[in-house]
Amino acid sequence: MKVGKFAIAAVAASALVLAGCSSSDSGDSAAESTDDAATSEDSGSDDSGDSADAGGSGGGDNSQYKICMVTHGDGGGFWSVAKAGADKAAEDLGVDFSYQETTNDAQLQAQLIEGDVSAGCQGIAVSAPNPDAIEGALQTAADAGVAIVTMNSGSSVFKDLGAFTHVGQDEFIAGQEAGIKFNEAGLTNVLCPIQEQNNIGLQQRCDGAADTFEGTVENLQLSAGLADLAQSQAEIQAALEANPDIDGIFALNADIATAAALPAAEAVGRDVTIGTVDLSGDAVQAIADGELAFAIDQQQYAQGYMSVVLLYLNLLNGHELGGGQPMYTGPGFVVQENAELVQELAANGTR
Repeated sequence: MKVGKFAIAAVAASALVLAGCSSSDSGDSAAESTDDAATSEDSGSDDSGDSADAGGSGGGDNSQYKICMVTHGDGGGFWSVAKAGADKAAEDLGVDFSYQETTNDAQLQAQLIEGDVSAGCQGIAVSAPNPDAIEGALQTAADAGVAIVTMNSGSSVFKDLGAFTHVGQDEFIAGQEAGIKFNEAGLTNVLCPIQEQNNIGLQQRCDGAADTFEGTVENLQLSAGLADLAQSQAEIQAALEANPDIDGIFALNADIATAAALPAAEAVGRDVTIGTVDLSGDAVQAIADGELAFAIDQQQYAQGYMSVVLLYLNLLNGHELGGGQPMYTGPGFVVQENAELVQELAANGTR
């Protein structure tokens, strides 16, 4: 992890050196309506797919470099911040940039990657929660000489997908750190609800928690996940009622934490310690109020920003930064002591 942190610092310094005087347009997003609908406090992104132009504060004209990003995002509070970071990097560097997201539709993601290759993208950043589904599309990109970076998910398989590095957090390590937090709280039985199927990163979070937690970690596959938070609440509540020994919940998403796990614990009338992965305005407020114990912050703004910078440097100068290792953006922790600071940053759309 020391290598990753050093590399991130180096790339950030390079980005500052390269920043100049003008900006360029961003490409269209496949999620205009979902980004517009995002209301989370830590959202703060521009309309999806709108220009990255912010009135001439960015880098020089590097529009000959076409960089694309295709994620499994849903336009909500988490992904709007990641997109904001990518848009800001494109603005700072003056590159031609497009962002598209697929709301966990892996087949659509593969199609969009292939479409970006046909459209002349020279560098592509992708999230990889279901790597098997996009492996063929990324092979097409690699065969066409496209530079590839994985981001957010895919830290353990980025080389297999043809990427020269990965930007994000190691999900297993994040889970390990959560397990340590639950140990410190003196818990004995933690429920780990999984809100998406076929997302290897979520399973890795639960596995990591089980690795370090001294008690029992019980996985729960939610049938509807984020698509039906009321149903997710009901399923978590049923698990709590079925096992009175559960004294902790490791939510893998901030909305699951605040809109499903918290009300489920309140409904059973039991003192349950809840931690989550990722941030939202509601989650940070719940931490400040003492209702949530912690949130693991993988700093998604940096994931979006650094992915664009890494691809730009590769196209500009042949750099393959990262030393063949992932470049970690987390895990960091938001707890009651630093929640107020994070709230201020979230209001700016960067956390």
